[in-house]
Amino acid sequence: MIPTITAFERSPDRGRGLARDMRVRWALEEVGQPYDVRLLSFSEMKEAAHRMLHPFGQIPTYEEGDLVLFESGAIVFHIAKQHTGLLPDDANARARAITWMFAALSTVEPPIVERGMAMLVERDKAWHEERLPILEDRVRVRLGELSNRLGDADWLDDAFSAGDLLMVTVLRRLNGSGILEKYTNLSAYVARGEARPAYKRAFDDQLAVFTGKPPTG
Repeated sequence: MIPTITAFERSPDRGRGLARDMRVRWALEEVGQPYDVRLLSFSEMKEAAHRMLHPFGQIPTYEEGDLVLFESGAIVFHIAKQHTGLLPDDANARARAITWMFAALSTVEPPIVERGMAMLVERDKAWHEERLPILEDRVRVRLGELSNRLGDADWLDDAFSAGDLLMVTVLRRLNGSGILEKYTNLSAYVARGEARPAYKRAFDDQLAVFTGKPPTG
Protein backbone atom coordinates (compact mmCIF):
# COMPACT_ATOMS: atom_id res chain seq x y z
CA MET A 1 0.00 0.00 0.00
CA ILE A 2 1.36 3.43 -0.94
CA PRO A 3 1.23 5.85 2.01
CA THR A 4 0.06 9.44 1.67
CA ILE A 5 1.73 12.33 3.48
CA THR A 6 0.61 15.93 3.80
CA ALA A 7 2.73 18.99 3.08
CA PHE A 8 2.40 22.75 2.68
CA GLU A 9 0.79 23.90 -0.52
CA ARG A 10 2.94 27.02 -0.17
CA SER A 11 5.78 26.38 2.26
CA PRO A 12 7.00 29.31 4.37
CA ASP A 13 10.57 28.05 3.88
CA ARG A 14 10.36 28.97 0.18
CA GLY A 15 11.58 25.57 -0.94
CA ARG A 16 14.69 25.35 1.26
CA GLY A 17 13.78 21.92 2.59
CA LEU A 18 13.18 23.08 6.16
CA ALA A 19 9.51 22.11 6.49
CA ARG A 20 9.08 18.96 8.52
CA ASP A 21 7.58 16.93 5.69
CA MET A 22 11.17 16.93 4.33
CA ARG A 23 12.14 14.47 7.08
CA VAL A 24 9.39 12.09 6.06
CA ARG A 25 10.12 12.43 2.35
CA TRP A 26 13.81 11.70 2.99
CA ALA A 27 13.03 8.64 5.12
CA LEU A 28 10.71 7.24 2.46
CA GLU A 29 13.33 7.83 -0.23
CA GLU A 30 16.02 6.13 1.87
CA VAL A 31 13.98 2.94 2.17
CA GLY A 32 12.70 3.03 -1.42
CA GLN A 33 9.04 3.38 -0.48
CA PRO A 34 6.86 5.21 -3.05
CA TYR A 35 4.43 7.72 -1.56
CA ASP A 36 1.77 10.23 -2.47
CA VAL A 37 1.61 13.81 -1.25
CA ARG A 38 -1.54 15.79 -0.49
CA LEU A 39 -0.84 19.52 -0.43
CA LEU A 40 -2.72 21.73 2.02
CA SER A 41 -3.24 25.46 2.31
CA PHE A 42 -2.86 27.10 5.71
CA SER A 43 -6.63 27.41 6.02
CA GLU A 44 -7.18 23.74 5.14
CA MET A 45 -4.70 22.72 7.84
CA LYS A 46 -7.01 24.23 10.45
CA GLU A 47 -10.21 22.66 9.16
CA ALA A 48 -11.92 19.80 10.98
CA ALA A 49 -11.08 17.23 8.30
CA HIS A 50 -7.35 17.75 8.73
CA ARG A 51 -7.57 18.05 12.51
CA MET A 52 -8.95 14.52 12.51
CA LEU A 53 -5.52 13.52 11.20
CA HIS A 54 -3.46 16.04 13.14
CA PRO A 55 -5.13 17.48 16.26
CA PHE A 56 -2.81 20.51 16.24
CA GLY A 57 -3.55 21.46 12.65
CA GLN A 58 -0.01 21.07 11.35
CA ILE A 59 1.94 19.02 8.80
CA PRO A 60 3.07 16.38 8.07
CA THR A 61 0.63 13.56 8.54
CA TYR A 62 1.00 10.00 7.33
CA GLU A 63 -1.83 7.76 6.16
CA GLU A 64 -1.40 4.09 5.32
CA GLY A 65 -4.61 2.10 5.18
CA ASP A 66 -6.29 2.48 8.57
CA LEU A 67 -3.13 3.91 10.16
CA VAL A 68 -2.88 7.67 10.64
CA LEU A 69 0.18 9.24 12.22
CA PHE A 70 1.30 12.78 12.97
CA GLU A 71 4.58 14.25 14.29
CA SER A 72 7.52 13.92 11.92
CA GLY A 73 9.70 12.02 14.39
CA ALA A 74 7.01 9.41 15.04
CA ILE A 75 6.44 9.00 11.31
CA VAL A 76 10.15 8.56 10.59
CA PHE A 77 10.34 6.02 13.42
CA HIS A 78 7.42 4.07 11.94
CA ILE A 79 9.05 4.05 8.50
CA ALA A 80 12.36 2.95 10.00
CA LYS A 81 10.70 0.06 11.82
CA GLN A 82 8.75 -1.09 8.78
CA HIS A 83 11.66 -1.06 6.31
CA THR A 84 15.33 -1.87 6.28
CA GLY A 85 17.93 0.86 5.91
CA LEU A 86 17.30 3.33 8.72
CA LEU A 87 17.82 1.25 11.85
CA PRO A 88 20.66 -1.27 12.44
CA ASP A 89 19.93 -4.96 12.84
CA ASP A 90 22.06 -5.25 15.99
CA ALA A 91 19.81 -4.64 19.01
CA ASN A 92 22.24 -2.36 20.86
CA ALA A 93 23.06 -0.31 17.79
CA ARG A 94 19.36 -0.06 17.01
CA ALA A 95 18.67 1.27 20.51
CA ARG A 96 21.45 3.84 20.15
CA ALA A 97 20.06 5.02 16.80
CA ILE A 98 16.65 5.51 18.40
CA THR A 99 18.30 7.43 21.23
CA TRP A 100 19.83 9.80 18.68
CA MET A 101 16.40 10.30 17.12
CA PHE A 102 15.11 11.50 20.48
CA ALA A 103 18.23 13.60 21.07
CA ALA A 104 17.82 15.38 17.74
CA LEU A 105 14.21 16.37 18.41
CA SER A 106 14.20 16.79 22.19
CA THR A 107 17.66 18.17 22.98
CA VAL A 108 19.20 19.79 19.92
CA GLU A 109 16.18 21.14 18.05
CA PRO A 110 14.38 23.16 20.80
CA PRO A 111 17.02 25.90 21.24
CA ILE A 112 17.48 26.12 17.47
CA VAL A 113 13.74 26.56 16.90
CA GLU A 114 13.49 29.08 19.74
CA ARG A 115 16.23 31.17 18.15
CA GLY A 116 14.54 30.90 14.76
CA MET A 117 11.20 32.03 16.11
CA ALA A 118 12.85 34.97 17.86
CA MET A 119 14.44 36.01 14.58
CA LEU A 120 11.09 35.70 12.83
CA VAL A 121 8.58 37.28 15.21
CA GLU A 122 10.51 39.25 17.84
CA ARG A 123 12.70 41.57 15.79
CA ASP A 124 10.52 44.58 16.56
CA LYS A 125 10.58 44.04 20.32
CA ALA A 126 12.66 46.37 22.49
CA TRP A 127 14.33 43.42 24.18
CA HIS A 128 15.16 41.47 21.03
CA GLU A 129 18.81 42.53 20.78
CA GLU A 130 19.37 41.66 24.43
CA ARG A 131 17.64 38.29 24.27
CA LEU A 132 19.08 37.03 20.98
CA PRO A 133 22.65 36.48 22.26
CA ILE A 134 21.22 34.41 25.12
CA LEU A 135 19.35 32.19 22.70
CA GLU A 136 22.37 31.84 20.45
CA ASP A 137 24.55 30.88 23.40
CA ARG A 138 22.12 28.05 24.17
CA VAL A 139 22.44 26.85 20.59
CA ARG A 140 26.24 27.00 20.76
CA VAL A 141 26.29 24.94 23.94
CA ARG A 142 24.36 22.15 22.22
CA LEU A 143 26.44 22.37 19.05
CA GLY A 144 29.65 22.23 21.06
CA GLU A 145 28.50 19.12 22.88
CA LEU A 146 27.37 17.47 19.66
CA SER A 147 30.60 18.42 17.90
CA ASN A 148 32.67 16.89 20.67
CA ARG A 149 30.69 13.67 20.50
CA LEU A 150 30.81 13.39 16.72
CA GLY A 151 34.53 14.10 16.51
CA ASP A 152 35.91 12.99 13.15
CA ALA A 153 33.30 10.26 12.59
CA ASP A 154 31.08 10.30 9.52
CA TRP A 155 27.87 9.50 11.42
CA LEU A 156 26.67 9.57 15.01
CA ASP A 157 27.03 5.84 15.59
CA ASP A 158 29.01 4.04 12.90
CA ALA A 159 26.52 3.71 10.02
CA PHE A 160 23.95 6.26 8.80
CA SER A 161 20.62 5.84 10.60
CA ALA A 162 17.31 7.56 11.28
CA GLY A 163 19.13 9.37 14.09
CA ASP A 164 21.41 11.03 11.55
CA LEU A 165 18.49 11.78 9.24
CA LEU A 166 16.69 13.72 11.94
CA MET A 167 19.85 15.38 13.28
CA VAL A 168 20.85 16.64 9.84
CA THR A 169 17.40 18.14 9.25
CA VAL A 170 17.57 19.85 12.63
CA LEU A 171 21.03 21.31 12.02
CA ARG A 172 20.01 22.56 8.57
CA ARG A 173 17.73 25.06 10.30
CA LEU A 174 20.91 27.00 11.10
CA ASN A 175 21.94 27.37 7.45
CA GLY A 176 22.98 30.93 6.76
CA SER A 177 23.12 31.89 10.43
CA GLY A 178 26.91 31.77 10.66
CA ILE A 179 26.62 29.65 13.80
CA LEU A 180 26.90 26.13 12.41
CA GLU A 181 29.86 27.11 10.26
CA LYS A 182 31.97 27.56 13.40
CA TYR A 183 31.86 23.79 13.89
CA THR A 184 33.62 22.37 10.88
CA ASN A 185 32.87 18.75 11.67
CA LEU A 186 29.15 19.49 12.03
CA SER A 187 29.10 21.44 8.77
CA ALA A 188 30.78 18.50 7.03
CA TYR A 189 28.32 16.13 8.71
CA VAL A 190 25.35 18.07 7.33
CA ALA A 191 26.98 18.17 3.89
CA ARG A 192 27.34 14.36 3.96
CA GLY A 193 23.65 14.03 4.69
CA GLU A 194 22.72 16.44 1.91
CA ALA A 195 24.92 14.50 -0.51
CA ARG A 196 22.95 11.29 -0.09
CA PRO A 197 20.94 10.46 -3.23
CA ALA A 198 17.77 9.91 -1.18
CA TYR A 199 18.13 13.37 0.38
CA LYS A 200 18.57 14.96 -3.03
CA ARG A 201 15.43 13.28 -4.37
CA ALA A 202 13.40 14.40 -1.36
CA PHE A 203 14.75 17.95 -1.58
CA ASP A 204 13.99 18.21 -5.29
CA ASP A 205 10.45 16.95 -4.75
CA GLN A 206 9.80 19.50 -2.02
CA LEU A 207 11.40 22.30 -4.03
CA ALA A 208 9.22 21.41 -7.00
CA VAL A 209 6.14 22.22 -4.91
CA PHE A 210 7.39 25.75 -4.36
CA THR A 211 8.61 26.42 -7.88
CA GLY A 212 5.74 24.65 -9.60
CA LYS A 213 8.24 22.80 -11.78
CA PRO A 214 8.62 18.99 -11.79
CA PRO A 215 11.90 17.56 -10.47
CA THR A 216 14.53 17.05 -13.17
CA GLY A 217 16.19 13.99 -11.57
